[in-house]
Amino acid sequence: MKKFKIRADITAVTVVVFIVCIVLVSVMLMQFRTVEQTDITEIENMRESELRSLLSDWKTRYEEVSTQLADTNERIEEYNKTIEDNEAAAELVDEELTESNILVGKTDVYGEGVVVTLSDGTYSRVYASHLIDLVNELRYAGAEAISINGVRVLAMTDIVDVDTYILVNLQRIQGPYVVKAIGDKDYISTILQLKGSGFVDTVTDINVSLKVENKVEIPKYNGELEVEYMQEVVSE
Repeated sequence: MKKFKIRADITAVTVVVFIVCIVLVSVMLMQFRTVEQTDITEIENMRESELRSLLSDWKTRYEEVSTQLADTNERIEEYNKTIEDNEAAAELVDEELTESNILVGKTDVYGEGVVVTLSDGTYSRVYASHLIDLVNELRYAGAEAISINGVRVLAMTDIVDVDTYILVNLQRIQGPYVVKAIGDKDYISTILQLKGSGFVDTVTDINVSLKVENKVEIPKYNGELEVEYMQEVVSE
């Protein structure tokens, strides 16, 4: 009987210990769940707050960057417009400069025109007056460029006799004198050959030959163009 009683006591103690263990485990699990729930909630709340803060910061930065980008694009457009305007102005200036150089004789040119050759006659030689008359008639006929023996003739060109030769732009030239002119070849040739008034028809003391050509080449003026007395009129 005593042995049975001891076993019963052991069993009771075991059951009590088992129950106590179950209770303790349950309490611990409940505590873990509470702690876990609390930590997750805090973490989630913390992340949401941080995300809102970060989102607000990024939104502010984005707005600032967007504003800066808009300003930059506007400046780029202004710069591009300025560059385009400057390029257009530069191109216009280049075109005007090129045209001016052509008009004043600072570039080599070519075009349709005529070639008139003067040589001494049987009883008379070619004088500067012959060349002057021919140049004036060519200008009257609309010649855009003229040269004599490869020397470009400009508005201020001097053509003078010096002993047995002629000076053109202070350059000594001798016959035969080849005068080239660029312009309307048909009109110029017609003017030069007019009966009773054209240079070819009226000049008989020297030899004159006329050729009409599709391409006449005239070199540029090699001297310096200086303006000493003229000044630009500025309107008030």
